[in-house]
Amino acid sequence: MDDNHLGDFLRARRAGLRPEDVGMASYGARRVAGLRREEVAVLTGVSADYYTRLEQGRERNPSAQVLDALSRALHLDEDARAHLYRLAGTALDDQAATHTTEQVSPALRQLMDGYPNTPALVLSPALGILATNALADALYAPFKPADNLARMTFADPAGRDFYTDWDRAAQATVANLRQAAGYDPDHPGLREVVRTLTEQSPDFARLWNAHSVRGKTRDAKRLLHPDVGPLSLTYQAFDVRDAPGQQLVIYHAEPGSPSAQALDLLGSLHATRRQDDTQAGPGRRR
Repeated sequence: MDDNHLGDFLRARRAGLRPEDVGMASYGARRVAGLRREEVAVLTGVSADYYTRLEQGRERNPSAQVLDALSRALHLDEDARAHLYRLAGTALDDQAATHTTEQVSPALRQLMDGYPNTPALVLSPALGILATNALADALYAPFKPADNLARMTFADPAGRDFYTDWDRAAQATVANLRQAAGYDPDHPGLREVVRTLTEQSPDFARLWNAHSVRGKTRDAKRLLHPDVGPLSLTYQAFDVRDAPGQQLVIYHAEPGSPSAQALDLLGSLHATRRQDDTQAGPGRRR
């Protein structure tokens, strides 16, 4: 990751808009995709020279008024707007950039284990899997290892079969990493994940360069598990207040649905296998 994060973000979002998207007429041949710098400057109410300096990294401290105008000009949603503010060093919230601990508290682990009928896991900002309950272990059993959601999506062969709508899952995964990079661009785990996947996966590199931003809050997932078949799940993500940067993610299925029945079956199969492994010899659980 280079050090002109603000300029890269502005350039990528500008490239994703057409003049007609912002109510402007298009004149002349366009050498590059998206809006011209001069057009964004007009929409923002700043000079073309000032906006150019923002993109080139020669101006790094725009005012809140300019950031608000850029948000409107580039049609940023709330996640992307907050990300823009963080890149400019003018965060909208009080969450300070900090390297999160990789340790999950015993109390949180106990809470997760108290939900035996739904998968629960704790993630780091780099989407590393820090802790799981038994059903989450069963859910992610197709991955070897189940260590990082981004790596599992882009670098594990199981990913494209596991995520029924792989393109959507891939876009969301990269957008989650982009938001985390806005909070803490120097997070060592995040930098390593981005570097490795950029080298290994052209799909990841393309999506990373698009600079889409999205928080992990609530969404639906359509999965295909080799043991129990299709699963339609919804997840909720919660910030871990005593470990900034960590998120607790809990999946659930509609009660009485085929997916709920499949989760019950998956839990039973996993419990049986763990019992067999225990009888065969000592095992290891995250």
